[in-house]
Amino acid sequence: MVEYKMLNFKVHGNHQGSLVALEKGEDFPFEIKRVYYIWNTDGDVVRGKHAHRKLEQVIVCTSGSCDFILDNGKEREVVRLDNPAQGLHIKNNIWREFTNFSKDCVVMVLASEHYSEEDYIRDYDVFLKEVGV
Repeated sequence: MVEYKMLNFKVHGNHQGSLVALEKGEDFPFEIKRVYYIWNTDGDVVRGKHAHRKLEQVIVCTSGSCDFILDNGKEREVVRLDNPAQGLHIKNNIWREFTNFSKDCVVMVLASEHYSEEDYIRDYDVFLKEVGV
């Protein structure tokens, strides 16, 4: 089984709408060092296609939906993101791809590290060697 965790965020809501507050040290298994978001992606595009040596991520689909394909080198699992009150926690050394974007999809990524090209494994065969498969 591919190791990942769905985080359920506390939703504050009333007749004015819903709010999720993500606070350092309260809602995450790591200190957030980088945040970015992705939108306006054609439905059949496949993004990601990499793993990280050190970095962890929590991924939130703040609008719409998409599918994450997670791979530990032995098994692949598809996780549907379609709830802005949930975050997908992906640790390091997990190959990730995402696709099947709805037209209104906005994906926010919260990362444990600053961007470093050296942290990326962009070749699947190299990934398999590094995870010992």
